[in-house]
Amino acid sequence: MRDFESPGRSIATGKNGMAATSHTTATAIAVDILRSGGNAVDAAIAACAVQGVVEAGSTGIGGDCFALISLGGSENILAYNGSGRPPIAATAEWYQREGVRAIERNSPHAVTIPGAVEAWSRLIGDHGRLPLADVLAPAIGLAKDGYAISPRVAHDVGNQTDLLKRDPTARRTFLCGDQAPAVGSIQRQPALADTLTTIGRDGPDAFYRGEIAADMVTYLRSLGGLHTLDDFAGAKGEYVAPIKAEFRGRTIYECPPNGQGVVALMILKILSRFNVRPDPLDLDNLHIEIEATRLAYAARDALLADPATSDVPTDYLLSDRLADDLAAKIDVARAIEALPSFETVAHSDTVYIAVVDKDRNAVSLINSIFHPYGSGLVSPMSGVLFHNRGQSFSLTEGHPNRIAPGKRPMHTIIPGMAAEKGRVCMPFGVMGGHYQAMGHAHLLAKLFDHGLDLQSAIDLPRLFPLPGTNVVEAEARLRQRHGAALEARGFKVKPPNWAIGGAQAIWIDWERGSLIGGSDGRKDGCAIGF
Repeated sequence: MRDFESPGRSIATGKNGMAATSHTTATAIAVDILRSGGNAVDAAIAACAVQGVVEAGSTGIGGDCFALISLGGSENILAYNGSGRPPIAATAEWYQREGVRAIERNSPHAVTIPGAVEAWSRLIGDHGRLPLADVLAPAIGLAKDGYAISPRVAHDVGNQTDLLKRDPTARRTFLCGDQAPAVGSIQRQPALADTLTTIGRDGPDAFYRGEIAADMVTYLRSLGGLHTLDDFAGAKGEYVAPIKAEFRGRTIYECPPNGQGVVALMILKILSRFNVRPDPLDLDNLHIEIEATRLAYAARDALLADPATSDVPTDYLLSDRLADDLAAKIDVARAIEALPSFETVAHSDTVYIAVVDKDRNAVSLINSIFHPYGSGLVSPMSGVLFHNRGQSFSLTEGHPNRIAPGKRPMHTIIPGMAAEKGRVCMPFGVMGGHYQAMGHAHLLAKLFDHGLDLQSAIDLPRLFPLPGTNVVEAEARLRQRHGAALEARGFKVKPPNWAIGGAQAIWIDWERGSLIGGSDGRKDGCAIGF
């Protein structure tokens, strides 16, 4: 039970539907869509489009999208991969010839063809009830008429002012006198409103083939990009078979590679080899989580790539033998000293959305422009803020994630879905770039090992070992409680640059016919049920 004398928030409850997002406006819009006859797919994408306006630094039509969908609570889960590909001309040899040794964040080479619009349209057409124009209408209204800046958005803009100053359109759109807007300031994005209106009226071809595509290609090429109209016209996502693993009597579903969902499952399989202490924040529990994460991420960066172009050994990564071998390397007395070396990138930003409707259709959707405000590049006529997902590629010869024409980069964004007794019981997700795989495992361990309710599990302080190092970022409460002890075990503990991650989840109580939701206080959002 919640301690009502302590700060915090209650879990959300409902019967007929529920949405949980990282922005209150998006959650409210999702509930409006459900009330007006839309289903969970319509509501999730409407909320995502809204967040692309009001929380533009985290998501938008210039990014990518992944989704898990359960129709009627069935365990026959649909997975959709809406990640984009680089231009056909983007060969590793071209970068080598041009002397490019790394893909920089603010470079057009960091921009792969955005996959979100195609994914939204496909999912609505296949599984939604409302026209695309109706689903996008709330986002269009906010972009045109204005929206109030929320606290986390103001904070994120403040951290990215130098990036946004570099691009004239980004500067004009998101900054006020070269400064972050104050909380409560009204911001508008009229060019984006027009673009969304055109997409709603004419469908995804308006984004990938028409004047909007021409604007994006012209702008990116003016900066030295290799993008062409044919690259945009060829954009297409796909339904894929989800991957799964058992954890504490539940089946956990994730999207397969090129996403890192397999890493979350690897961590869970390692954790299942250990008995846990009763306190969810016990030092040994956290030590095991840290080491399981370090080992799984080492395997990720050595092996994870686009399975369409590289041999990704998913079965091996999820094998009991590997889980046994990795678990045996963990000694709670000291940190593992030798881990494989690999390339990596820093934290990123994302939005995660969970929606369940009265028919118990459940949607777990995640949409991202990678780093906060992505590449910082905004197409001048269309108002599209581009992601920087191309930074996830390697330029190293022989690396499975080496850039190649039409190859999708390794992705950090991962929606999750849990099932028990043959039915889906929880769409869930944890934002935060590379943290997401650990975040999934951390959340599920607190729920299923310690019996915490959703909100209590989400509210717990977090830590994250930076991939390939012994450095552990820990939020203040954990640094105060365990910082010295973790240092004594061989870790280097430091504060994170900002709060670690953000989570939303909805629990479906099939026996009582109710819904229970939680949303992360590290973001501006909430869960609402009715």
